[in-house]
Amino acid sequence: MRLVCFECGKSYSVNEARWRCDCGGFLNLEYDDINVNFSLNSHLPGLWKYKHLLPIKDDKNIVSFGEGFTPLIKEHIFGKDVYLKLEYLFPSGSYKDRGSTVLLSKVKELLIKEIVEDSSGNAGSSIAMYAAKAKIKAHIYVPKGTSKDKLTQILACGSNLVVVDGNRNDTYIKALRDVEEKGLYYASHAWNPYFFEGTKTFSFELFEQLGFVAPDTIILPVGNGTLLIGAYNGFLQLKETGLIKKIPKIIAVQSENCSPIYYKINGVSTDRCFETLAEGIAIPEPVREKQIVQIINRSDGDVVVVKEKEILDALSLMLKRGFYIEPTSAVVIAALKNIKTVAQTVVLPLTGSGLKAGKKIERVVV
Repeated sequence: MRLVCFECGKSYSVNEARWRCDCGGFLNLEYDDINVNFSLNSHLPGLWKYKHLLPIKDDKNIVSFGEGFTPLIKEHIFGKDVYLKLEYLFPSGSYKDRGSTVLLSKVKELLIKEIVEDSSGNAGSSIAMYAAKAKIKAHIYVPKGTSKDKLTQILACGSNLVVVDGNRNDTYIKALRDVEEKGLYYASHAWNPYFFEGTKTFSFELFEQLGFVAPDTIILPVGNGTLLIGAYNGFLQLKETGLIKKIPKIIAVQSENCSPIYYKINGVSTDRCFETLAEGIAIPEPVREKQIVQIINRSDGDVVVVKEKEILDALSLMLKRGFYIEPTSAVVIAALKNIKTVAQTVVLPLTGSGLKAGKKIERVVV
């Protein structure tokens, strides 16, 4: 396997502590040979049963809480039968643990002792937790206005919390500047290629849970695209090995208040991004925008935007059904209501826990 630049095609060794190409482009991991054998590492817990499809050489470097294989349940919502994958039941309370377990394992394997991450909350919480387990010092940058519960989680894990007086993009700029000035390793869930190696296990699990078949459609929230890109990569590997014939249609959901992918797909240039309940996807300038758009087009997918009132209504509906999710997770439910036709097998991941968004949930229940 090797790291390959999306922009210029230059490749690098996975033994090198590198997160970006010399040209400034982002990196993806490419494999020389894919062996999708679902019983090969069955002795390992959770998603690590796919270790032969992940970039970690030695089991001793695995940093894990036994995460993976979140429940997949069937529900009838807005007159449609769909599957919900309960990704908010991960150890840190969000699907980001998929990426964090692989990324921090690679950081440990590369003997890196100090890292930087910037986040709107969930990724920072997750990275902080896995860094604590690996005994790696983490500096977590978050924008002002991040949910207090997420800040508490980051601090509780012993990370150095840096609150930036600005929006999500200001936070990214500040973190990147400090990475370059201090020479630290950027364990960014948006930039770092190893994070996406973890999120691709979402597809492997779905394939197994659905009886070794792929769903027709996946509807998922998109900010930096960490789940979208990972899911696509996982299904692409299944397709390349002949286990599936077609990659599922991928429908990306964004808040109307911050929807750069929607505008890009529709050929509109804008820097418009306002505050939204869906803070987890409030990314005005996604680093991997080109890759996200490419994946949506290649999967014959689409981008759907939802209004703030629709997010609130969807959140209220799901809370009353017993799904204690954060507002960002509710965007896929809001989108489902507006989608007229639905394929036979549709999966919606519920990505983050409501336990970290108490103040916002109060708007629904109080």
